[in-house]
Amino acid sequence: MKENQHTIMCVDDEENILRSLKRLLRNEGYRQLNASSGEEALNMLKENEVHLVMCDQRMSGMSGTEFLGIVKDNYPDTIRVILSGYTEIDSITELINKGHIYKFFLKPWNDQNLKLEIKHALEQYDLLQTNKNLSKKISEQNEKLISINENLEMLVNERTRELEIQNQALELSRTILDDMPIAVIGVSTGGMIALINREAQSLPFDNEKIEIGRKLTDYFSTEVEKKVKSVLRLKKSTGLKGYRLSGISFDMNLIPLSGRFKNKGVLMIFMQSEC
Repeated sequence: MKENQHTIMCVDDEENILRSLKRLLRNEGYRQLNASSGEEALNMLKENEVHLVMCDQRMSGMSGTEFLGIVKDNYPDTIRVILSGYTEIDSITELINKGHIYKFFLKPWNDQNLKLEIKHALEQYDLLQTNKNLSKKISEQNEKLISINENLEMLVNERTRELEIQNQALELSRTILDDMPIAVIGVSTGGMIALINREAQSLPFDNEKIEIGRKLTDYFSTEVEKKVKSVLRLKKSTGLKGYRLSGISFDMNLIPLSGRFKNKGVLMIFMQSEC
């Protein structure tokens, strides 16, 4: 079967009608199935995907509308068409209005009109299937978006909690640093004062308070600057004893930063000398 080929089923208890329809549609590119009764057609529908069913209204046993009612319930996407006479128009029209039947074709039919109507009916089928598939894709995409939004919200909440914990830890670290009974100064690789605790603010610099953002050499000698550079280069702690600030003697420990701040700076720790 060709790709996207439509299958049409013709149902009529008159063999000559089925032969006429077969000849009419032979060159239209459809796959055609024929059945001589509603019961036979229902059995064939179980084994075949049918896009359009066209049946006679007056058949022995099951009528056309009865047959198409079953088709509607079991195969709702299949286009359902009735072949009828003029005397049945009113009842058939009512069924169309209720949605049980797509359209009816009058007997005897005009060959060109019937082929055109079948073509239009199958175009309607394709359009409905396209809309159905599109709606399904949109629904699937909406479900994915809902899932993404839920996951995003969860990630945002988790990230928010992480930031809150980090902020609390940072605040605690800052409090601990400020409460330390020794002076601590952080110096960046560029020689800038990047951190001072409360005790460091009390260090005597000729009545001048140390400030973040100033240069190390604004407060300390070139000897201290060389020591800091040596610690950064060698990545090894060192000390300096008896360093005098405004006449007061301090022992100084210089410690390189580690972890994520490795090679990024040096901690200067001051303890007043005993002598």
